[in-house]
Amino acid sequence: MKAINLFVLCLFVTFTSFANVPIKQKVALVALYNSTNGNQWINTWDLATPIASWYGVTVKNDQVVALNLEFNNLQGSLPHEIGDLENLKHLNLGLNKLTGIIPSSIGNLKRLETLNIAMNRLEGEIPSEIGNLSSLHILELGSNKLSGMIPTEISALNKLVKLSLIDNKISGEIPVEIMSLKQLEELVLANNELAGDLPFALSYFPKLKTFMVSDNKLTQEYISLINGNNPNMMDLNSGSVITDND
Repeated sequence: MKAINLFVLCLFVTFTSFANVPIKQKVALVALYNSTNGNQWINTWDLATPIASWYGVTVKNDQVVALNLEFNNLQGSLPHEIGDLENLKHLNLGLNKLTGIIPSSIGNLKRLETLNIAMNRLEGEIPSEIGNLSSLHILELGSNKLSGMIPTEISALNKLVKLSLIDNKISGEIPVEIMSLKQLEELVLANNELAGDLPFALSYFPKLKTFMVSDNKLTQEYISLINGNNPNMMDLNSGSVITDND
């Protein structure tokens, strides 16, 4: 009888710990915990406590809306289930030891506004499904081991303010489709294997403030950056900026 009562109590504790958060989101968080050695995190999770109390997890209206596990010793790969956090607006997994690829299921996070998985050890290509993230404002994938070309589907991210792919192994030409990102303020592509010419329209981003393309294999040496009435010239090899006053 005592054993039955204990079992019922355990079920009750488990239910109340996860109460109201959709089961798919619970499973996704636990999958991330398991695939990245959660018991070795700097700030780990007690899976027997309410999800809203877990480090780095923000719950609003019974939905997981933010996940910030930056610099938390995550080691391992991103699980496919990460795409089931469909109400997520902010995902920050930067400064960890993540390996493997960026799962294509990341494209399911259509409410995502910030995606930061920079400074990890991720490999493979940037999935074309990244173009599904139509609400995205900030995309930081720098300082990984990503290869392949910049997907043309990135042109669909028309709310993007910052795009950082610095310090990877990305090759090919900068796609002309990138010129459709009219809200860009920061475009950081330095230290890759990009080749060819820069798209001419790159000079006409109306809000662009920061543009870094040094340490690539581009054929041009300079490009004009128009920012109001202050045109700049950037040396693509050294990254130095030359203004009209120089």
